[in-house]
Amino acid sequence: MSRTVAALFAATLFAAGLGGLAQPAAARDTVLHLSIQDVLNSGDFAQHVGTGVNFVFGTHPAPAGARLMGSFIANRKTNSANKTDERACAWAMVSALEALHARALKEGGNTVINVISYYKKVSFVSDTEYECHAGSFIAGVALQGTVAQIGR
Repeated sequence: MSRTVAALFAATLFAAGLGGLAQPAAARDTVLHLSIQDVLNSGDFAQHVGTGVNFVFGTHPAPAGARLMGSFIANRKTNSANKTDERACAWAMVSALEALHARALKEGGNTVINVISYYKKVSFVSDTEYECHAGSFIAGVALQGTVAQIGR
């Protein structure tokens, strides 16, 4: 009988060990708040976004005489393999700004005001930082902003 108990015990331990291997690992979701100015000063921003549209970060009243053309969201992800979180996040931020830039031009605007981070529909408001979520393989930035025609 002791042999049967020992065999049963060993089988139970073996099954428990395999069960532990079958559990999915928790996905990494590191929340970072990074400098907007560092992105705006980057060569990637100059090359991919360029000029023609101004960005105003944080929440501020629209200037007098501004023509508002709607609120839009840009949600961009990038492969973060073999990149630091900061590098992957900067690239995702440039991509999101590029999308807002294109939308502003399409709508006839020259400024995107009230640009905030809006990841999974949760707002992070800052004049100086954006929010990025970095995982093991993907980093993402979501922005929301209002396209406006200011001046002219």
